[in-house]
Amino acid sequence: MQQKAVLVGIHLPHMSHQDLEGSLQELSRLVTTLGYSVVGRVTQKRSSDRKAILLGEGKLQELAQWTGGTGQVASLVEHKLSKAAQKWADEAAATENEDEDEDSESDDFEDDEGQEQESHPAPTETADIVIVDCDLSPSQLRNLESATGVPVLDRTGVIIEIFSRHARTKAARLQVEIARLTYVAPRLRETGGGEDRGGGGVGGKGAGETSLELDKRKIRDRIKELKSELAAIGNEHQTRRARREQEISVALVGYTNAGKSSLMRAMTGSEVLVADKLFATLDTTIRPIYPETRPKVLLSDTVGFIKKLPHDLVASFKSTLDEALNASLLLYVVDASDPSFRSQLEVTQKVLAEVGAHDVPSLLVLNKKDRLTEGEIADLATEFPQALMISTRNKEDLKILRDRIMEYFETDMVDEDLFIPYTVQGVIGEIRARVRVLGESYDEKGLTLKVRSTPDRLEQIRKKLVVRE
Repeated sequence: MQQKAVLVGIHLPHMSHQDLEGSLQELSRLVTTLGYSVVGRVTQKRSSDRKAILLGEGKLQELAQWTGGTGQVASLVEHKLSKAAQKWADEAAATENEDEDEDSESDDFEDDEGQEQESHPAPTETADIVIVDCDLSPSQLRNLESATGVPVLDRTGVIIEIFSRHARTKAARLQVEIARLTYVAPRLRETGGGEDRGGGGVGGKGAGETSLELDKRKIRDRIKELKSELAAIGNEHQTRRARREQEISVALVGYTNAGKSSLMRAMTGSEVLVADKLFATLDTTIRPIYPETRPKVLLSDTVGFIKKLPHDLVASFKSTLDEALNASLLLYVVDASDPSFRSQLEVTQKVLAEVGAHDVPSLLVLNKKDRLTEGEIADLATEFPQALMISTRNKEDLKILRDRIMEYFETDMVDEDLFIPYTVQGVIGEIRARVRVLGESYDEKGLTLKVRSTPDRLEQIRKKLVVRE
């Protein structure tokens, strides 16, 4: 039976209503990808999302109605505090109460014009989990779970869970595990434990490690071990990449679910996974464009991007993003039918800039043209005159994209006649595989090929011809 989720959104001062709505819609798709059914949402204006109890008292009660919880945060086990610590705790509690009083005035949630919105309808279903559209601290997580009586996940937790389910290769699994452990480590203190282990042994002084410290040390050791494994795999990838350095490469980059894998499949004829889900592709797939071009062009499909992508995941998937960094050309693929594709494009460009790929030449591909009206197509053509507008279902569009890619690479190419004597063996096949042959002619001494390629590659071929003569 499909589990049900209720979403929680925090409307911060710097956010517009459209930003909030767009973020919640994206979270809804993430949650759906995870296998939950979204049955409701609770939103509130707050001056900050760092408060110990994320929501005001009224909204917390409203959220609890969706889950069957008490709406009250249970007290933690009381510890005896020093006078100074007790004074600090009392002051912090007083400040929190003042903030709650201010925010309770906003419990009905006002929009940007200051007009009161309609209150949310009373829950008709019971949610099994609460999903929050921001990162939660360990104490916020515990407080929400206490008040709602159900598990709580924040946005980062959802993304990491999706990544862990979709990782297929060893490298991707290692990268996801590193990100998951990095996410879990600071939240251990809220899961219980914390009792001291035995003393420091015979003659030892002081208490031994607490169970919390032991768990954290195990996580640190495990992360170190995983990073070593990943580094070894990274060396293998670097070796393979070095072998491909002489090949022309094109990387598909863009927001998750923009249609990169569909385009990859259409351009290469490969059985790449295509699914209407976020982060369906986590592993880099590299295939030659088919029908094969001369010179050969390799196309790579990379992991998609998303707003608020955890930095740990960006760091973990750096090896995947290195394909974009080392590409000869980037194809920025966007879903032109999505009204928010401009901001999605910004996210993609920002993340690629973080790994140093902002200087790589690029071409903007406005995908899913078949979902647009004629008027929308005309407007986009005016706004993005240099972009290519396609549908992966249209063979003519794919041919135009293929020709545009080849035109880009042929801009810096030169035409040259290469004479290969009949006495030279084994070089003709290599030439045909590495450069574009425009024409050929024969005489009694040998074969003359009219070829088009880069000056550097032609120089390499000339040297081989001299060596073999």
